[in-house]
Amino acid sequence: MPFSPDHWSLVERMHAQFNDREVHTRLPIPIARFREAATRAIYEHARQFSDVKTVYVDDAWFLDTFVNGTPDTMARHVRLYNDDVDEMMSVLVPSARYRKEHYAYGRFTVPQPHGLHTDHSAEDPYGAGEPICIARIETLGTHYVTGDYKKHDPETQSMLKALRYWIAVPEGRPEAIFDELLRRGTLKTIPVNHVMLMVAGNGSENSQITQHIAARPPDGGLHSAFFQRQYRLA
Repeated sequence: MPFSPDHWSLVERMHAQFNDREVHTRLPIPIARFREAATRAIYEHARQFSDVKTVYVDDAWFLDTFVNGTPDTMARHVRLYNDDVDEMMSVLVPSARYRKEHYAYGRFTVPQPHGLHTDHSAEDPYGAGEPICIARIETLGTHYVTGDYKKHDPETQSMLKALRYWIAVPEGRPEAIFDELLRRGTLKTIPVNHVMLMVAGNGSENSQITQHIAARPPDGGLHSAFFQRQYRLA
């Protein structure tokens, strides 16, 4: 998909040096969009399941799924996603190397979201910011905190704490705070059916790790699929 002039500026700076905190405060950005036929196939496969199936991608996954087994619809599309995203990342962030991945699909029914969080790198506790690409298919777009986290006022920091630990704070209960921060634009929503580039890792002076939170499914749940592929920096 075409980049806007503003996004081109971010891409050029990430290409030169990924850990640029000013750039990170303006992420995530979309780097690709799923074709309609792909989203339809992925979503229809997810609708076959009454609960959520989570799969971790490693050498054993490839061997069991593609060498010794028969891949299902989801695995085939994950492999295509991986190939395409790896190729894009080789251009956008040339130092990016695959670290880990998982994907999940089925009917999401958890009544409250996994709290506001970041995707860290337990494998490299001293690592700084790292690229990560995520995608939500058809429903339940992920929400993320906008702007420079250090510049949020104390009230907003307290409200974000409520979402991080899913607890009540002086400003209110997390359910109401969630809706209020969406209304204010402090939380924005990642569009479905897009590949979004954001920041994972363990943080440093030169990075801002993307804080995000899953959308809340309604009573009865919603079918969806989620892909997440993280990279280390060579």
